[in-house]
Amino acid sequence: MQIIIRPVLTEKMTAQGEKLNRFAFIVDRRANKIQIRQAVEDMYGVVVTDVNTVNYMGKEKSRYTKSGLLEGRSNHFKKAIVTLKEGDTIDFYSNI
Repeated sequence: MQIIIRPVLTEKMTAQGEKLNRFAFIVDRRANKIQIRQAVEDMYGVVVTDVNTVNYMGKEKSRYTKSGLLEGRSNHFKKAIVTLKEGDTIDFYSNI
């Protein structure tokens, strides 16, 4: 099971990363906080002090087209916000 799916790179999380040393990731929905902490520490070589998780339910979506009404749903996902030890940081843009 791959724990970390992708980082969340938004304006809000960039600001929190600079001020509060917090970084967000989309993670596997079955992963718990201990597994998330271990995966972040192994992948980035940092010390995680705190992990907060949020479960998001997918929204129902619909739109009108020439062929009629299309209905569907966006995916459920889990977001983990990790706080790092003072002095540690993660640079997502280093390998671009």
